[in-house]
Amino acid sequence: MELDDLEPRHGKKKVVPVNLQGMDIAEIEDYIAGLKAEIERAQAMIQSKKAVLAGAAALFKKP
Repeated sequence: MELDDLEPRHGKKKVVPVNLQGMDIAEIEDYIAGLKAEIERAQAMIQSKKAVLAGAAALFKKP
């Protein structure tokens, strides 16, 4: 195990820009489609985590 594995993984992660200059139109469109798919995956994870939090809040809510 490396020391980096012990560090917290929170914080803003910078997106590394891709050089679009060398890509043709079809490659850029594929790149965009991949980004959109990743955004949808991230949004689904957010919704899932919100549902878990809401369920926990309802479970521990005082009457």
